[in-house]
Amino acid sequence: MFVPLAILSLISFQAAAVAPPGPWDSFNFAPKNRTSRPTSIRTVSGDVQNAGALVNSSAGATILSGNGSFVVVDFGQEVGGRVLLTVADATSDSRLSLSFTESAEFISPVDSDDSCRTVATMNGDGVQSLPVPLQQGELMQTVAQQRGGFRFMTIVSNSDSPVSIADVGVQNTFMPHWDDLRAYTGYFFTHDPSFHDPDFLTRLWYAGAYTVQTNTIDVHQARQQPCPPHGWANNATGGPVEGPILVDGAKRDRNIWPGDMGISSHTELVALNDILPSKNALLVMFSTQDPVTGSLQYSGPPINAKGSDTYIAWSLIGTHNIWLYTGDLDFVKTVWTNYTRAIAFLEGQVDETGLMDVPQAFSNDWGRDGGQGHNSAANVMLYQALVTGAELASNLGDSELSNAYTANATALKNAINNLLWDEEAGMYRDNELTSLHPQDGNALAILFNVTQGQDQNKAISQGLTQFWTDIGPLSPELNDTIIPFVGGFEVQAHFIAGEGERALDLLHREVGSFSCTRKISD
Repeated sequence: MFVPLAILSLISFQAAAVAPPGPWDSFNFAPKNRTSRPTSIRTVSGDVQNAGALVNSSAGATILSGNGSFVVVDFGQEVGGRVLLTVADATSDSRLSLSFTESAEFISPVDSDDSCRTVATMNGDGVQSLPVPLQQGELMQTVAQQRGGFRFMTIVSNSDSPVSIADVGVQNTFMPHWDDLRAYTGYFFTHDPSFHDPDFLTRLWYAGAYTVQTNTIDVHQARQQPCPPHGWANNATGGPVEGPILVDGAKRDRNIWPGDMGISSHTELVALNDILPSKNALLVMFSTQDPVTGSLQYSGPPINAKGSDTYIAWSLIGTHNIWLYTGDLDFVKTVWTNYTRAIAFLEGQVDETGLMDVPQAFSNDWGRDGGQGHNSAANVMLYQALVTGAELASNLGDSELSNAYTANATALKNAINNLLWDEEAGMYRDNELTSLHPQDGNALAILFNVTQGQDQNKAISQGLTQFWTDIGPLSPELNDTIIPFVGGFEVQAHFIAGEGERALDLLHREVGSFSCTRKISD
């Protein structure tokens, strides 16, 4: 993470100690214990008595009477795990269901926001009906029923028979290997005087850290794929490892995607000094290797997507990140045979132009269009894989392989600049057959040092601003869509180009424009 020194008040990373107490603690979203309770009542509809008891355990029980009566509880921020509640009183005819949403916009007594399948009407998940007959005592969702990420929960009576409930909460299941979810080793605190929220950057840092925490799950709590006919199920196995894995999202997909780790692994280390979930995730990705071709999968199980050169490269680059942050050569040795075969698979696609010619079957990426052919982003990523692979080979004592990777990286860098650089535009083309200048290929070219000098970096930095809107940068390689994942690389690229103010401007547009990220608990 690049931070302009002019605005920096304090940033620290401690390898072995928990961060010291300070004003930054008030921005830490991590709960103080495993069980989170609602902080307020959002909505009451129908015959609901004593709804306030759901946020005040000493006030007794809440009574729902009448089919369709419901109460919406607000946990104050994103939580994720197994819902628990106590049925204080019920009849054999009493019925309850639960629905969930991250945003107040999708609160509904009959639907949850989608977590397992994408439906245009946002009603693919439906509700979760509690077992009948309702038994007095504490109920807790199964692991499969857990909701990976939500803020609002709607409790609905589905019969005319009254039911009394109390002690509603959620047992957070993320970061399963941590006892204290707030035991950050990194901390950050700064003021942003040019923005309407002077604490914006501090909020952003802690929101990112908490997001990575919620995305760290037990390997046996991945999302089932395909989805069940109704609802969702989060008890799939995410790979042949044990312990925590770093996935792409707490609610969906709950699956390893190595491209996402190109950002989240760095956050995990800087904020939490915890690289184990990333290690496990990469072990999973190398376990997916095709024994014939040497290719790796696009994602881990249970989705098991295939066909992405760029995501193969992200697995390779991520391996170097693990070594860079830990010095753990034993981990590198464990995957080295798979690693070198994966690089060979990518290098086998380099043609007479000196560029990798991405086949259609391996052109999948983060969702962009036009990933095939002499794609600039894919070639930039192969370059980074070769450069970092050379360093790993050298540290393993294989100077011959290290030199080969270095020579191939040098040749590839020259080919990228000779064939894809558009001098008039001051940017790289998506490939030699198009005039499109992609956000990803250009941002990554700066980030991974494919450019040949700071003048090129500054030209690209300026060029990328042509795609900006008031709420973030459009990505021309996906029909003018705003992609925060790629925007994260662009922010870093502006800092590297020496355009820190521009990077902050982009952060203010891309993140500050969305109320949900100004403050998770707003």
